[in-house]
Amino acid sequence: MKILIASTPATGHLNPLLAITQILAAEGHEIALVTGTAFRARVEANGIRFFPLPEGADFDPNDVFSLVPELKIIPPGLEWLRVVCERIFVDAIPAQHQGLLEALRQFPADIIVADDMFFGILPILLGPRSHRPPVALCGTSILHWAREDGAPNFLGLPPARTDEDRDRYAALARDYDATVDQPVLLRLNRALKGLGVGPVAMPLFHSVVPLADSYLQLSVPSFEFPRDMPSSVNFVGTPPIIANQVSPPPWAEDLDGSRKVVLVTQGTVANHNLNLLVAPTLAALANEPDILVIATAGGRPIDAIPGKVPSNARVASYLPFEWLLPKIDVLVTNGGYGSVNQAMSFGIPLVTAGLTEDKADVNARVAWSGVGIDLATNEPTPEALREAVRTVLDQPPYRLRASQIADEFAGIDTRKEILRIIGELVTDQTKLSRLRAAVPSRGRRAGRRG
Repeated sequence: MKILIASTPATGHLNPLLAITQILAAEGHEIALVTGTAFRARVEANGIRFFPLPEGADFDPNDVFSLVPELKIIPPGLEWLRVVCERIFVDAIPAQHQGLLEALRQFPADIIVADDMFFGILPILLGPRSHRPPVALCGTSILHWAREDGAPNFLGLPPARTDEDRDRYAALARDYDATVDQPVLLRLNRALKGLGVGPVAMPLFHSVVPLADSYLQLSVPSFEFPRDMPSSVNFVGTPPIIANQVSPPPWAEDLDGSRKVVLVTQGTVANHNLNLLVAPTLAALANEPDILVIATAGGRPIDAIPGKVPSNARVASYLPFEWLLPKIDVLVTNGGYGSVNQAMSFGIPLVTAGLTEDKADVNARVAWSGVGIDLATNEPTPEALREAVRTVLDQPPYRLRASQIADEFAGIDTRKEILRIIGELVTDQTKLSRLRAAVPSRGRRAGRRG
């Protein structure tokens, strides 16, 4: 098969898709990938044909918010979410769509595989089904779908337990709809109209879930709030970590098992201010003789980590997770979806603190599922971090629950599931084309919010 991969130009989106390309390439399929120009060398080093996103959809993956500098100063909340949705996601749709069409002209793919936030796929999904290849989307974040308790996504709200919870969530949902969803939907439908498709009637992040021919959620069911889901959704576990991206650090032998190992990371997006989590974690655990703290700067230079590095800490810009994660006892993170799922697949309990992007919702799932403690703040104190880390280390239920979810990951053959789903979509393409040839083609419209 000829398979076109499309990725938002951000490391957290590209990494799982690159892991999926390795699965597909090992089966002899021909792969091409469209994403930001900063990733050209990395894509081509994996033997994959590269197509660049045009200007308007390309940005610096080391500073995602360079397009909208004010996001660095807007506090987490509804305004922040609206600006992100409008300026980073909706405004990129025409250029992303153009990049996809150009790639398809040069590389007529049998199937498109994209991440869930590559909304340049929407015009293709909304167009005539007979005029496009099948589309599989990969859920690189929480499952963006309406909840039965009425809670809006992105606010970090656990499932409602009482009528009072439901009433409060309904009020929050009304405010969210007026402040975020409706303004974003208006901007989205203007962009889609300019491309000759639409409109859609459900929120931006929800819209692609039922429209995709298959939606591969990169997690396990126990880490997702229970609710009715579209038939397109398949939980496929977490893709394997791409090995040998970086070498083990010079201090690798310090992880000799004599101390508990705590890894702290702010990921590769919300790491412009390492004072938020990395620095306070180093300070919190500096006087814990039984703990060795490992800090990664998410690709930034290590001197971006403020303050003096304690004697029981080791730092690096990047670290090879395939080497490191089996040695970790606790992960302290602001809540990157990929990192959290990788940690759980290794049975590692967590301490989380982050409210931007999708992190409040990821971290709410950490607490709800029992695999860790969510501090529910963007700026935890060293005291709160120390108490949470010691609790997760010293109280067995957290590691037990993490071990149970690791068993759930182990029960899913991710490679087999991905190959099965993609193979079935392509195999069915001829049958679907014959069926649709007998029926007048109509554009698809995303359903109304239920």
